[in-house]
Amino acid sequence: MASVFNILAILVMVAVVIVLVRGLINMMRGGSGFTSNKLMQTRVLLQAVALALILLAVYFTRK
Repeated sequence: MASVFNILAILVMVAVVIVLVRGLINMMRGGSGFTSNKLMQTRVLLQAVALALILLAVYFTRK
């Protein structure tokens, strides 16, 4: 069970990096502030999901 959470956490962390890079590219190109805000909100949400998955993996590993 813990390995499933590990794999999901890794996938979500990759998604965080992708959203972060998209946000940086948007800022460097002088893109819309609305887009930057939405990307930042998405990144924060994905980070919360990744943290929850990591905590679940640790919880199930200890049992």
